[in-house]
Amino acid sequence: MKFGNLELESNLFLSPLAGYTNLPFRLTVKALGGLGLVTTDLVNARSLLEKRPVAFKMIATDPREQPMSVQLFGGVKEEMRDAAIMVQERGAQSVDINMGCPVKKVVKTGSGSSMMKDLCHTAELVKGMVEALDIPVTAKMRLGWDENNITAPDLAKALEDVGVAAIFVHGRTRAQGFTGNVNLDGIRLVKEAVSSVPVIGNGDVTTPRSAKKMLEDTGCDGVSMGRGAFYNPWIFKQTQHFLDTGEMISNPTFEERIQLMREHLDRMVEFYGEDRGCVLFRKVAVWYAKQFGPSKMFKDSVVRFDSVKLFEEILEKYIEWRSRFCDESGELMERYRPADPYSSITDATPETEKIKVPKGPVDVW
Repeated sequence: MKFGNLELESNLFLSPLAGYTNLPFRLTVKALGGLGLVTTDLVNARSLLEKRPVAFKMIATDPREQPMSVQLFGGVKEEMRDAAIMVQERGAQSVDINMGCPVKKVVKTGSGSSMMKDLCHTAELVKGMVEALDIPVTAKMRLGWDENNITAPDLAKALEDVGVAAIFVHGRTRAQGFTGNVNLDGIRLVKEAVSSVPVIGNGDVTTPRSAKKMLEDTGCDGVSMGRGAFYNPWIFKQTQHFLDTGEMISNPTFEERIQLMREHLDRMVEFYGEDRGCVLFRKVAVWYAKQFGPSKMFKDSVVRFDSVKLFEEILEKYIEWRSRFCDESGELMERYRPADPYSSITDATPETEKIKVPKGPVDVW
């Protein structure tokens, strides 16, 4: 796949996931293979212009993850343009505009999903960014504000006309939040509305088979995965192989999961420092444990560790404790094995019910 002057190794993309798609995670997933383009957490354009350290930390990059894209949000066209120029100067290979975030604190600034209500203003904002940059500008949107305002097809066409390089579509409306199922027909309508710009589908893609289904049912040019990638960092490699061959790669072993978890923690510590890196990794370690089989002992302990030394002690004790559930060959006995998270077609599966998303009406998020 090609975005402007960017040649990508696959048509699989890492979606922004607030609080999770930091540089250590992006490096960890990228190293496993199959991933065409990574994207940062959504970054406030005004925070960059105010030169806040936290914003610069969010757009930090490393040659090993590139090509990478920075996702910006903001409703003021001059601020978005100037922040995009700053991002380009700091090493990003692409800039993505958030037009899909449904959270109230983002929407009230005139950014996120609210950008789907004023197509002329949004197209003008995007045009200013396209004209100011040498790198591709993309847009991530939802289907519309609500089911009575499905504006994504018209917005996609307007953005194509002003030079956007690609369009990412989450197949839900802002009013839906993360409830209900993704609307594949809605994504297909966006694809049909444009003539040449690539359209990337997003939403409920947690397995290789669900990625294939989205591609086949919508005609979209690629697939972007967020929560599915965090639940299973190998999903890009597995999906690329499945799309190429029709065969599934063997699931990672327990030892491979442990090794990847250690590498991920090392990157967190290197990037954030030991104290902060360990605290942030507590929630990450719990996600890794979802495929360990019996893991209560590990989960109960790992949410309190604050040093690499303590993490290793917890892990060593857990591995010994877990052995009681294994057979003579060291494999988990069948009754203790976790459900296979890679075999389902859609997101309506038990394993994805464990992926936490905001609850309640969208307006109170």
